[in-house]
Amino acid sequence: MDTSISAKKPSLWLIAVSILLPTAFSCLATSATNVAIPHIAGYFGSTVDEANWVITSYMIANACLILMTGWLENLFGRKTFLKVFISVFTIGSLICALAPNLNIMVLGRLIQGIGGGPMTPIAQSILLSAFPYEKRSIAMSLFGMAVMVFAVLGPTFGGFIVDNADWQWIYFINIPVGILSVALVHSNIDELEIRKKIKEIDFPGMISLVLWLLSMQIVLDKGQQYNWFDCAWICWLAGFSACALAFFIVWELEYKNPLVNIRIFKDINFFVGTILSASVNMIVFSTIVLLPQYMQGLMGYTAMISGTALAPRIISSTIMIILINPLMKVFDNRKLISLGFLFLGVSVFMYTNINLAASFVYIMLPNIIMGIGIILVFVPVSSLVLGTLPKSELSNGASLHNLVKCTSMAVVASIASTLVARHTQIHQVFLVKNLSNFNLIFQQKMAGLLHTFMGNSVYTQTKANLYIYKSLLSQSKLIAYVDVFAIFALIAFCLIPMSIMLKQPEEKNYQIKENKN
Repeated sequence: MDTSISAKKPSLWLIAVSILLPTAFSCLATSATNVAIPHIAGYFGSTVDEANWVITSYMIANACLILMTGWLENLFGRKTFLKVFISVFTIGSLICALAPNLNIMVLGRLIQGIGGGPMTPIAQSILLSAFPYEKRSIAMSLFGMAVMVFAVLGPTFGGFIVDNADWQWIYFINIPVGILSVALVHSNIDELEIRKKIKEIDFPGMISLVLWLLSMQIVLDKGQQYNWFDCAWICWLAGFSACALAFFIVWELEYKNPLVNIRIFKDINFFVGTILSASVNMIVFSTIVLLPQYMQGLMGYTAMISGTALAPRIISSTIMIILINPLMKVFDNRKLISLGFLFLGVSVFMYTNINLAASFVYIMLPNIIMGIGIILVFVPVSSLVLGTLPKSELSNGASLHNLVKCTSMAVVASIASTLVARHTQIHQVFLVKNLSNFNLIFQQKMAGLLHTFMGNSVYTQTKANLYIYKSLLSQSKLIAYVDVFAIFALIAFCLIPMSIMLKQPEEKNYQIKENKN
């Protein structure tokens, strides 16, 4: 009996490595590109707004394929499905690395998103079905390592690449990983035990999903540029996106052979767990978006240094991945989730004290606390969110769960940037009142600058005014960042009691439920 048990252990680890390797690099591709956008824009001679479609195209394709994961897995079979989409991801990476212009680059990212979209939900589904119930915490720890740690690693990895080599190496590195992943999947991943026969393809559901995501992403990308709902076509496109979403939900609820089973949101663990996971993604991704902007735009850091400032969260996350499994065995998972949100709230709140003289060490410290909070929330939630669903619904549940998380990242990137822009304008209005000749402090500062510039001519006065105006813009933007960090810290604190709504499934009840299904 001992021999059989020892023979099964390597197979579980091989399964985990086989599915988590491509999953980790698909998550890395999502965040590593963010810091390379200025370099990509300069390389192709385009604006940053145009280059942002490199991110947008990936997220649209990623979100569309996430929701189709369960349906496509059932259509192709698990092993064929994985090999095909890992190959598609690898081909997309090759196209991105060799792209001669921005249009081909966007096409490559679209193909890469198609291949990488299903990786996260299928990995979660395979790990939960392969690992025994008592080892699910180990499975979700490994899943957290691949998804959250590599997503957090993205800015550091991308910053290192763009400062020390060509940005194309962000995509070149995916090619050998993709080839190795196909070989591992072929050797170690088993076919689905039960495959349903698909009679019809849900074309209306697929089309409405694509139209909803595409129109929503365009609104999010261009909203701030065109002053949101002051622009007529933004209003029409936002209305179209809402109608497409409403049609998709109604169609999936009523159609006899839907693309996804939306009714599983009636499961309390799935519903609450999805909200918590999306919230974690929003809080963490907001810092991934805003901190590099603050460090590079206001502090003058390079991409590599700003990425290095985020690196401590990788170290603390990795340590917590090792510790989270024994913690989940000793403590109630819901208490760990609440503690995790407390850590997240504290870490983000610490950024409300940043200024233009903040040290590199001070910027790093909250990231250590954030890394702890990420894993304390992510792994227990990942274990509970699908823990009360039958095995037949795991792929479907993982797809819906990850779609919400992916959509939340797209939304928070736009919301965070818009809040910074709007609050910057608000603070400029308040701060400019201090730039008055009736203000003694302003007079003293102006006199000091004129003395520094050695003169009282029109030229030196103009130079002093420009210097003060530049300081005004910097301070306004700094306070705007502080405001946005305070908002996300408040969100984290408000989510602390929400974990009480989750149910801790018992092994006996779970086994009975599995037998019935």
